[in-house]
Amino acid sequence: MIEPATPVGRRRFLQLTATSGAAVIVSAAPGAPTASAALVRKKRVYVVVVDGCRPDEITLTQTPQLHALRSQGMHFPNARSLPIMETIPNHTMMMTGVRPDRSGVPANSIYDRAEATVRDMDRPSDLRAPTVLKRLRGLGFTTGSVLSKEYLFGIFGTQATYRWEPEPVLPITEHAPDVATMDATLAMIDSVDPNLVFVNLGDCDRVGHGDVTGTTVAVARRAALLSADEQMGRLVAHLRNTGRWVNAVLVVLADHSMDWSYPDRIVSLAPVFAADPLLAGRVTIAQNGGADLLYWTGSSAQRMAAVSRMRELATATEGVLSVLAPSRLRLSPLAGDLVAYCKAGWRFSDPAPSSNPIPGNHGHPATEPIPFFIAGGSALVQSGTTSSSLVQTVDVAPTVGRVFGLTAPSGGYDGRSRL
Repeated sequence: MIEPATPVGRRRFLQLTATSGAAVIVSAAPGAPTASAALVRKKRVYVVVVDGCRPDEITLTQTPQLHALRSQGMHFPNARSLPIMETIPNHTMMMTGVRPDRSGVPANSIYDRAEATVRDMDRPSDLRAPTVLKRLRGLGFTTGSVLSKEYLFGIFGTQATYRWEPEPVLPITEHAPDVATMDATLAMIDSVDPNLVFVNLGDCDRVGHGDVTGTTVAVARRAALLSADEQMGRLVAHLRNTGRWVNAVLVVLADHSMDWSYPDRIVSLAPVFAADPLLAGRVTIAQNGGADLLYWTGSSAQRMAAVSRMRELATATEGVLSVLAPSRLRLSPLAGDLVAYCKAGWRFSDPAPSSNPIPGNHGHPATEPIPFFIAGGSALVQSGTTSSSLVQTVDVAPTVGRVFGLTAPSGGYDGRSRL
């Protein structure tokens, strides 16, 4: 391990060595232990997100490692993500246990009224609710984040005691391959042994955005699932071989699943609004694949009439499933004046039909079902049990808190512990 000189009060950068021999760089919070932690019997939780995985993709033949963990642990077949447009909000709910109207993060992309531009929600300042990554540090525990996507690394900032910046990052997808992500995870576990490690495996999601009706991408999707399964196998084997499994809790889930649209099933609301005399030139749309966030930018005096007209026109557009006020979905005001969801097999593409060429799609009700199960050797895990209870991504934080005796944050959790 190499520790470059670092000013007092600043995060340190540590060079670790992965089991594959690759060098892994993580940053550590001021005052965090930097020497290899002695293997002691302590509480350990590993939350692993297989990004974009569908429940029906976990099978004995296709993903045997995940299938075994699900079969032997606590399986929640009625698990759901919250259909709130994209990846960031579901990940933040996992670590905060509160919904977006309280955490401040409604979607990957929003229209920033102050800046008058559509931007990504990937700034640490966008996250306003306390995370278990940071709260556990106040009790003397250590936490780590190993997030494969650059924007997830951005939104969580320095919440964890130790954090890995995704490397290498693939062009276009802006994520690190699952092999590199698991290399970093195992290196972090071996070197600093955090009590809580939060991991995102991004290959399934990134491959899933292609057109799986074609042979090549369908094969790539299966290969990504196989790779994710292999990485989970590496993690479990390592925890067993190093004696950590005996008191570990392993939470495995997806942030959302995936839907695929046909080439002729594209919804574009911008032209619809542009053709209306009241709305023309006074509506901005933040497109999020499975959902459109609709913002009235005209005068306040006309807002009520304009929002009513937006709802009417959007609802009548082919391919639109529903149009709701953000407050109905427990979203913050950042989510606009209305949220439109598309039907299964469709996708939004705004401001023009050619703006979103990606068939794989999520963020709408069709992609709510997710895999969610808990494994591990901890006595808290009731191995071999299955529960039909409705669980959601917002339940992860209180589940983690239950292991460490962490009380609920101010205002309470919106989810509940599943242990």
